[in-house]
Amino acid sequence: MKLYNNPDKANWPAILQRPVLEAKNLEATVQAVLDDVQRRGDAALRAYTERFDGVKLTELQVSPAELEEAEGLLPKSLKSSIQMAKANIERFHSRQAEPVQEVETMPGVRCWRKSVAIEKVGLYIPGGTAPLFSTILMLGVPARLAGCREIILCTPPRKDGSVHPAILFTANLVGATRIFKAGGAQAVAAMAFGTETVPAVYKIFGPGNQYVTAAKQLASRRGVAIDMPAGPSEVLVCADESANPAFVAADLLSQAEHGEDSQVVLVAFSETFARRVQEAVKEQLAGLPRRSIAAKALENSSAIIVRNRQEAVELINAYAPEHLILSVEDAEGMGEQVLNAGSIFLGNYTPESVGDYASGTNHTLPTNGYARMYSGVSLDSFVKKITFQRLTREGLQALGPAVEAMAEAEELLGHKRAVGIRLGEGR
Repeated sequence: MKLYNNPDKANWPAILQRPVLEAKNLEATVQAVLDDVQRRGDAALRAYTERFDGVKLTELQVSPAELEEAEGLLPKSLKSSIQMAKANIERFHSRQAEPVQEVETMPGVRCWRKSVAIEKVGLYIPGGTAPLFSTILMLGVPARLAGCREIILCTPPRKDGSVHPAILFTANLVGATRIFKAGGAQAVAAMAFGTETVPAVYKIFGPGNQYVTAAKQLASRRGVAIDMPAGPSEVLVCADESANPAFVAADLLSQAEHGEDSQVVLVAFSETFARRVQEAVKEQLAGLPRRSIAAKALENSSAIIVRNRQEAVELINAYAPEHLILSVEDAEGMGEQVLNAGSIFLGNYTPESVGDYASGTNHTLPTNGYARMYSGVSLDSFVKKITFQRLTREGLQALGPAVEAMAEAEELLGHKRAVGIRLGEGR
């Protein structure tokens, strides 16, 4: 990690620059995959699976027998952990449902809004360097709570043509409607356009590499909604002298192991503390199984020393981290000042890992600075809001003249007539 001691604010943008993977003609490459899947359907899916995943599939859909077998392959302790996480996520997300509230804006004019589930949603679950079965909980639980009728899940197969049993167990647990062995941009294309086997959906969720991200963004231009713009995962840890350097180092490494393009940032208040964290990172990195990945991510990362808490908050809001850990005294007070963050973890005993798995909050969060204007996935992500209004004749008599005047001023006389004819003023 590069160390910056009280850098000038003018240099913050350069210091906080996110890593960008070089990918020549990425969009053109991904667009070709989307077009091919839209044109050839299942045949294209099978061809790409053989090419990129190294397996020749006869069936794309996971069978009931495979689901049953997966449950038997998982240790009881892991199944219990997944079930505990599911219960916490359900408990937190179920409270996000909004009751219908009717408002009488004026006598005889009633308005209300109703949440309606998106009928068909697609969940993309990576299975490359790590089988992210936890993401199934984060997406599948709110989808089921919202009332989505079809929950389609795509995940790449392993070399033997199977899917990791934890992915299948969790998908079955949350009530995924159908599960398919398809990964990468081609899976996104299948859910966006539909194939002979994979049904088209209205909104696609889930993380992925740069090809998956590009495919989602391109699909969104073709009439399919996506959860949010996404980039590599990231964490910012703000720690003062009350924090434990070993805890802070562990938090930084837990995020760095996600991928070589991940980024971690330490904000500290003294060079002495920052160097203690750096030493702890070095010690812990040596024993990390994914140390080569984490080490590469650390090359993109920084330790920044600031003068005071106010400057720390300014830097946090400028960076807009996906995950923010506040290992400081009065963490809640500092958290109240944060405007831009995906999810905030308060105090020395709240590692980011708990939000990733089982505290109840959602780990599908805006990255790459999008926390300035996007929220993480929630129950709201799986519903749309429909507004209603109903007027009595008396209500229209009271409101109508204002509508007629405004319509006439905009020279939309058809609008004016639609009111006037009801009031007996015209035909």
